[in-house]
Amino acid sequence: MDIKPQQGKKLGVTVEGFDHTTASESDVEALKQAVYTNKIAVLKGQDLSPQEFHALGKRLGRPEAYYEPMYHHPEISDIFVSSNVPENGKQIGVPKTGKFWHADYQFMPDPFGITLIYPQVIPQKNRGTYFIDMGEAYGKLPDSLKEEAAGTRCWHSVRKYFKIRPHDVYRPISEIIQEVEAKTPAVLHPTTFTHPMTGETVLYISEGFTVGIEDSAGDQLDDDLLQRLFDATGQLDEDLSHENIHLQEFEMGDLLVWDNRSLVHRARHTTTPEPTVSHRVTVHDSCKLYELGD
Repeated sequence: MDIKPQQGKKLGVTVEGFDHTTASESDVEALKQAVYTNKIAVLKGQDLSPQEFHALGKRLGRPEAYYEPMYHHPEISDIFVSSNVPENGKQIGVPKTGKFWHADYQFMPDPFGITLIYPQVIPQKNRGTYFIDMGEAYGKLPDSLKEEAAGTRCWHSVRKYFKIRPHDVYRPISEIIQEVEAKTPAVLHPTTFTHPMTGETVLYISEGFTVGIEDSAGDQLDDDLLQRLFDATGQLDEDLSHENIHLQEFEMGDLLVWDNRSLVHRARHTTTPEPTVSHRVTVHDSCKLYELGD
């Protein structure tokens, strides 16, 4: 296994020669450490069936299936499918997922540490995923903004970008919202926490899922603080040209593994009607997302 920095990129490494079927435990640990320290690892030359992709994910941790079944792979529920390509006239997975800044499962009580994405069908234009390293972004904040965020906690909810399910089409929107709130009530996480693997301070907010902020006493704070944090980290830059934003492109055979603690991301959807399919596995590693004392 050969791990090298990505050429011409400020984030991530490429990994040649990783085979999950023959990798030793030390190889797997080296890969995980590369993810924690470099945030993204691009495994090159992968040619995996869904079952093999799932098995690779299990080498890195404990997979968790997405809570909404309409995203599930028909054979392996732990695989989340993003696809605009019907199979045998049937929609598999969900098209146009993730076109907003978020960390995976940020709206759940126990988010996972590692995300794996394996592109299956890649469009010719506008392919890739945007990332912001929220550890690095926190380090760049003015001291005054760090002081305002210190000791606060944020509320996160899926309600802003919840996708209507097939059986929701003729239901009253108020009924759907009520069900969403009951099934996935907003959760509270610290605005910053210490990364358990690296010791880095991470700013844990996203424009897509973070819906409120409160002080250490539980009193609601003005949303202006959140907006200033979003702006400072680059999440409000519609041109996607902010210095914090990293575009990760990929080609067939690439498999992306990233640190879901440190990174927020958003999909780069093609503006043309090209077919695109990707599979995702998300895994819990050896630690919680953060220690409860954070």
